[in-house]
Amino acid sequence: MRLKHFTVAFGQQVFRALADESRVRILHLLWRNQEMCISDLEQVLDFTQTKTSRQLAHLRSAGLVSFRRLDNWVFYFIKDEAQDLLRQQLGYMERDAQLTQDQKIYQTLWSNRELAAYKLQNRRWQGTN
Repeated sequence: MRLKHFTVAFGQQVFRALADESRVRILHLLWRNQEMCISDLEQVLDFTQTKTSRQLAHLRSAGLVSFRRLDNWVFYFIKDEAQDLLRQQLGYMERDAQLTQDQKIYQTLWSNRELAAYKLQNRRWQGTN
């Protein structure tokens, strides 16, 4: 479902959400990576769990993000209704140095996670602990 009309009240919530650097950084990471868990956001952004949760709660109440649970993990993503609007807004900021650095940190984190999973799987295959 896409956003079909834009009310003043919704616009006020969206622009208030975009007025904070922390929330823009979170939204940019979610936009680039489809979904992320809180611990990854904390690590990439160097935020505390409290700050990350508070910013995500603000984005949820603005109607921009939602979440899904998988066992003990909670993954956040940009809602379908807000995709087009945020793609335009965040696209304008794509070359921002801070946002670029955040994405590089996440890619390093992801590649290290993939490497660790490969090593663990390879270790099991060879029968070593």
